[in-house]
Amino acid sequence: MSSISIQREGSAQQHQSGSRDQPSSAGLGRTLIPALGTFAVGTDAFVLAGFLPDVARSLHTSTASAGQAITVFAAAYAIASPVVATLTARFPRRLLLVAALVVLAAANAASALAPNLPFLLATRVLAAAGAAGYTPTAGAVSAALVRPELRGRALSVVVAGLTAATALGVPLGDAVGSVMGWRAALGLVAALCLLTAFAAAALMPTLPGSAPVPLSARLAALRRPGVAAVLPLTALGMAAAYTVYAYAIPALHALGIADGATAWILAAYGLGAVAGNLAAGIAADRLGPTRVLAAGYTLMAASMAAFAVLAATGVHAPLLVALLAVTWGASTWCQTPPQQHRLFSAAPAEAPLLMALNASAIYVGIGIGTAAGGLLVASGAARMFTVAAMAACGALGWLAATGRFGSRRWSTLAE
Repeated sequence: MSSISIQREGSAQQHQSGSRDQPSSAGLGRTLIPALGTFAVGTDAFVLAGFLPDVARSLHTSTASAGQAITVFAAAYAIASPVVATLTARFPRRLLLVAALVVLAAANAASALAPNLPFLLATRVLAAAGAAGYTPTAGAVSAALVRPELRGRALSVVVAGLTAATALGVPLGDAVGSVMGWRAALGLVAALCLLTAFAAAALMPTLPGSAPVPLSARLAALRRPGVAAVLPLTALGMAAAYTVYAYAIPALHALGIADGATAWILAAYGLGAVAGNLAAGIAADRLGPTRVLAAGYTLMAASMAAFAVLAATGVHAPLLVALLAVTWGASTWCQTPPQQHRLFSAAPAEAPLLMALNASAIYVGIGIGTAAGGLLVASGAARMFTVAAMAACGALGWLAATGRFGSRRWSTLAE
C-alpha cells in the first residue's frame, strides 16, 4: 500500500468518526504498536554493546573483533533494507511485520548458541534481514496514520521504541549478561521478539501491500535534490554518535566507571535518548526540523569533546559522566524524527521507500562509526571521543550547507 492510499484510508476513517480530533488521537495511539516492535528490534541491535568484552572472552577473540558483530549487523541492514522492501512490496503489512519479528527471534536464538565468531556474524546478518523488513514499514505506516501536523510526533513515537531499547533493553542486557551470561541475554531478546510478533498479529490493523517497484526505480529516488542532501547527513550523524557506543564499556572504564556502574551509565544514555527523541518530534513540528538538528549536533559535539577531555586528563567524575551520557543519548536520537520529517516533506508519495533508505543510512552510519571505533579502541578512549566530536562538527557543517532541502517550501519548488 502506498502512503497516499494509507492516508486516504485514514481520512475515510476520520470522516466516519465525525470528529477531527478523535481520529488523530487514535492514529497516534496506533503508533504504540509499531513502537513495541521497534523496541524489540532496537534491543536486538544494541544489546551486544552492553557485554562486548564478555562475548570476546567467550569466543576467544579480541574486543575489537567481537565488535564486528555490531558492524556486520549494521552493514547487512543497510544493504538489505531496500532489497527487502522490493521483494516484500506485495506482502500485507501485518504479515510482513509478524514475519520479520519471527526471523529476528530465530536469529537471536541462533546467536545465543554461537560456538565461534563466524557463526555469530552469520546469525547477525539474518537478524539484520529481519530488522530491515520491520522498521521502515513501521515508520511509514505510522506517519501515514496521522495528519501532517502530527507527523513528527507519530514518527517520534515509533522511534521511541528504539530509544526505549537503549534506555531499558541495553542496560537490562548488561545486567542479565553480568549475572547469567551474554547467551542468556540474547535468548531473552529472542523471546521478546517472539512475544512481540504475537502482539502484532493480534493488534495491528490489516493493511494490504503495494504494487512492486523495481529496485532500480527505488534507488532512483536518491537523485532527488532533497533526498540526496538529507540521507548523507543521517549516515554522518549516526557515525559520529556510534564511534564510541559499541565500545562503551572499555570507554567507560577509561573514564573511571567500575563494572558495577556501567549499566547505570548506559541507562542514563537511554533516558537521554528517549527524552531527546520525543522532544525532537514535537520541536520538529513547531520549530522545523533544521533547527532541531542544529541543536542536536551542537550538543553532540560538545558532549564528545567533554568526554575526550575527561579521558585525556584522567579526571574521574562519575556524576559528570552520567550527565554527559544523558546529553550523548539525547543528541544521538534527536536526529531521526526531524530527518524523517525532512524526507517525508521532500517526497510524501514515496514515504515507504524513503523511510527504508533512511533506515539504511542510519545503519550505514552505525557501521562506519563502529568500524572506526574498532580501529581506534586500542589507541584509547580520548582519541575515540575526539574523532566522534570531529564527526559531529562535520554533520553540523553539512546541515548548514544543505538545511534548505527537505523543507516544505523547497519541496514545492523542486516538484
